[in-house]
Parts: sequence; C-alpha cells; structure tokens
Amino acid sequence: MKSYPILDTERLTLKLTDLDDASFVLELLNTPKWKQYIGDRNVHNLEDATQYIKERMLPQSERLGYGNYIVIRKEDGVKIGSCGLYDREGVEGVDVGFAFLPGYEGKGYAYEASQKIMEMAFTDFGISKVSGVTVKENVASQGLLKKLGLTFKKYVNLPNDDEELMLFSVQKKED
Repeated sequence: MKSYPILDTERLTLKLTDLDDASFVLELLNTPKWKQYIGDRNVHNLEDATQYIKERMLPQSERLGYGNYIVIRKEDGVKIGSCGLYDREGVEGVDVGFAFLPGYEGKGYAYEASQKIMEMAFTDFGISKVSGVTVKENVASQGLLKKLGLTFKKYVNLPNDDEELMLFSVQKKED
C-alpha cells in the first residue's frame, strides 16, 4: 500500500483516514452537529464505518494522494476531528471540510488543521482553487471559511441534493 505524508502543526498531527479509524469515524459521523449540518450517513456500527471509509474515503486518497485526514492532538494522542480536501461533484476546485467532536470545538483546532490542509493544497498538491460549502444555518463553519481567507461566492445545489448550500472559495495567490 502507498504511504502518505503525515502533516504536523504546532498542536496537531493529521493523517489520512484508514480502516483503523473506523471507531472514531463511527463516533464523529453520529455527533449531533454532523447530522444537523452535514447529514446522516447511515453509519450505525463499526461495520458501517468500515464500509464508509472503504467506499467514501479511501478511493479519493488512493487516486489523488489527499482526502480525509484524522486530526490527532499531539499532547495526548487523542483523535479529535477530521479535516480534508474533497474532490466533490458540483464544486469547482477542491472542497475543504472539517468536523470535530463537541468537546474540541472552539479551541482553534479546526482553523489550525484547515490552514495546514490548505497550505498543502496550494504548495504540495498543485491545487489552484479551494472551495468550501456549508448550510446557511452553520454560522460557525461560515466564520471559519472566512477566517481561512475564503469569500462567499453564491448559493449552489450539489448533484442529488436539494438543499441550497453557501459556496465560498479562494484562489492560490501567485508568487
């Protein structure tokens, strides 16, 4: 199997999601905010989580070399959230996304992880445009996208989804 770089920030380690992360993915996908703002993925047990990783996360990582990263706090090795770059149909460029367990929200972890992911997008992965989508009610995500330098562009609907989303984006700055 191909080896992928582990990303480090001051307080965090980010590693691409693998099958060993199934119990964490199960927990994260069933948090109230994930279900409210991202949607119910019908992941109800370890088997479902393993299948979700195999079908929804690993193919992109293997194809592009980036995808969903598990965010691990360095001080204690605890998995606290996920952050990544997603090749999503209906979104120009790649979509930056993030989700954290409730006990780790509001501590700057999402910003720290997302900033590192975006830096990698522009410098290591040759990506020229990063976008972000969120539901209108998710004011916290909108604030983080703006803090990361993305600006609101328009309302969009992704294929096979009737919910209108807010699209934010930023272009790579030319040197």
